[in-house]
Amino acid sequence: MTHGAFDLRGKRVYVAGHRGMVGSALVRQLAHEDCEIITTSRAQLDLRDQSGVQGFFCDRKPQVVIMAAAQVGGIYANDSQPADFIYDNVVMQTNVIGAAFKHGVEKLTFLGSSCIYPRLAPQPMREEALLTGPLEPTNEWYAIAKIAGVKMCQAFRRQHGVDFISAMPTNLYGPFDNFDLASSHVLPALMAKAHQAKIAGADQLSVWGSGAPMREFMHVEDCAKAILFLTRNYSGEMHINVGTGEEVSIKCLAETIAEAVELKAKLAFDSSKPDGTPRKLMDSSRLLGMGWRPDVTLADGVASTYQWYLKNVSA
Repeated sequence: MTHGAFDLRGKRVYVAGHRGMVGSALVRQLAHEDCEIITTSRAQLDLRDQSGVQGFFCDRKPQVVIMAAAQVGGIYANDSQPADFIYDNVVMQTNVIGAAFKHGVEKLTFLGSSCIYPRLAPQPMREEALLTGPLEPTNEWYAIAKIAGVKMCQAFRRQHGVDFISAMPTNLYGPFDNFDLASSHVLPALMAKAHQAKIAGADQLSVWGSGAPMREFMHVEDCAKAILFLTRNYSGEMHINVGTGEEVSIKCLAETIAEAVELKAKLAFDSSKPDGTPRKLMDSSRLLGMGWRPDVTLADGVASTYQWYLKNVSA
């Protein structure tokens, strides 16, 4: 692992996917830096359009690129739209990474996902677990696209000596999350269900599965800070896990959400529904070993996310 201080001051920083949950958090964090933030909407630039992406890089000349744009979704979306998930992600990241190389970008940080690891990877999952076993079948299309992005950064780095790195965030939540029950992840889905139960005066909140599986959750502002920390301080071929190193049961998560929502209903665990992987925790000791630490506790993060939900989604 090599460390090198990369100074963001005075740099033109392009955040691809700035309207997404992670991208918008990156823009908020970059506002504290002395840099020029470059963004473009999907209507202005389709990242699947290679010539459009090349033209954008030629015109705007970013010096730093953070690739946070992706086609994302929960289990149902991944399972029902496999072609979209593999095609859109592979093409978008190929275009951005290729243009970054061609136009002399000084630093590129590619964002992956914890789903790149084998379904039965030893827990907590270390970076070395990549490509050591079969993927989770329900999201392998997305995972393979993200693995291709990691490997592309490594390949460009190895062949051309460019400073392209990859970061793998754990399960994220926070402002601008997806709260649609048909396509959202567990935390926002439970929050939306708890809110609906509260409005309806329901006496119980149904939770999928047994409540026993263990999961790791990170507030998106912490994730954005970690990504900028790595962009400044890390320069190596190995992708880096970005997590808190802490895990909670789905039961504990549901209780934390119920408390934030001020829901008095009883939790009802629906064991006819799948639990998924029993445990999913990333080993973030490389990142934590560099001196970075998360700031937001789960209780505080869930409470602030619910307040954002009330103002922006449920209103």
